[in-house]
Amino acid sequence: MQDHFNYIIVGGGVSGSIIAEGLVAKGHSVLMLEAGKFFYTNNYPRFDIDSNSQMYWNGGVELTSDAEIGLVRPKMIGGGSIINGGLLDRFDDLAFEGFKDESGVDFFNNLVMTPWFEKVENTTSIVKVPEKFANKNADIFREGFKANGFRCDLLDRGQTDCRNSEGMDCIECLAGCPINSKQSTMITYVRSALKQGLKVFSEFEVKRIEPGEKVKVHGLDRLDKKWSFSADKLVLASGSIGNSKLLMNSNFKNPNIGKRFYTHPQYMLMAEFDYNIDAYKGPLQSYKSNDLNFRRKGFKLENVFAPPAAMSVLFKGIQDEHFYCMKNLRRFASIEVAIRDTNPGEIRVGKHNKTIVHKELDSVDLKRRDLGYDAIKNIFYSQGAKRVIEGEFGIGLHLMGGCSIGVDGSQSVVDPEFKLHDQKNIFCADSSIFPNAPGINPSLTIMALSKMAVEKFI
Repeated sequence: MQDHFNYIIVGGGVSGSIIAEGLVAKGHSVLMLEAGKFFYTNNYPRFDIDSNSQMYWNGGVELTSDAEIGLVRPKMIGGGSIINGGLLDRFDDLAFEGFKDESGVDFFNNLVMTPWFEKVENTTSIVKVPEKFANKNADIFREGFKANGFRCDLLDRGQTDCRNSEGMDCIECLAGCPINSKQSTMITYVRSALKQGLKVFSEFEVKRIEPGEKVKVHGLDRLDKKWSFSADKLVLASGSIGNSKLLMNSNFKNPNIGKRFYTHPQYMLMAEFDYNIDAYKGPLQSYKSNDLNFRRKGFKLENVFAPPAAMSVLFKGIQDEHFYCMKNLRRFASIEVAIRDTNPGEIRVGKHNKTIVHKELDSVDLKRRDLGYDAIKNIFYSQGAKRVIEGEFGIGLHLMGGCSIGVDGSQSVVDPEFKLHDQKNIFCADSSIFPNAPGINPSLTIMALSKMAVEKFI
């Protein structure tokens, strides 16, 4: 492998994939470095215990310092687009106003961002989840909303034909879509980039970078062999925790690195019914809340479920009580509340290079969570639930911040041209630049910002 490239991208997730494809299309030599594996359609893990160990950092979950939130961080080429639900929503004015107020960046508005959303949407199949395939979990969600006077809508999902009429169950997609229906960046961008000359080094963890006229990158492969590369320009695309940790380990002195960390803490509530729900059948998710009252109050709801290993972590109780829930898993429905968190966390590196994440819910966040709990309980009980069980702890799936964007270099890490302040050739455009929590699934906006970064600034 050559030692020098025009660009090196650290991280092969959503942002890294899009930026890589854009750069090689312009004729640049590009090396993508990814700590995780390079999975193909035919070798995705088929059991959830295997996917936890192979597709996520630290075996599937990383706990915050108080063990109140479990952080789920993907580790593979394609990143979150391989293991998430494929939900793609545009930000609304409320989300962009929050971004602009916090960062001072002028392009955070729908007038500017709409063409970039369209560029992504034109290369990705985004459809409403077909209502005719909704399972009983989705039916409970929909009818419970009607009974309580709430408003919901079908989810927008990146997919083509999920073949639900043939009995395909989308819960499998949490370990990679086995039929390539889900529009992961592996399908939409990485394959194209590879054909145009992208070089990929997977199972390679970058340990340190050296800024300069030529940026140097040092790391270890899966056999702990040391490698070093250099590039004219470097793109950080390893997410909130990955980018923050790498910059701190490389002795970057900006005090804002690791600050303003948000997760959209999500809490799953399970309800037991007298009959089988089989929430794992068909589309995993079909509906989302589309209620302005919920939005103003800082939370949203979705019908969800998870594989058995993940559900076992959420059910409370031990021995007989816990065994009962797992044995009767088919009779449980599930609805998730995700909150727009207001209290930022912080990412730090402790002894033995251990990542430490401080993230707590303040009184505002707790109120938002509890309002969501109340709405979910009303939905479940209106549909005849025997009892409702609150999940053991919150889950952080949308990891945002840590390298926040802003016009003021004393208050942020990345400038409005996606460069690190005081660095002319180190860029970042992934979710780590988010200045606060938008309260909306971030995937489509990450993709749009990455498109913008390639075509306008990088």
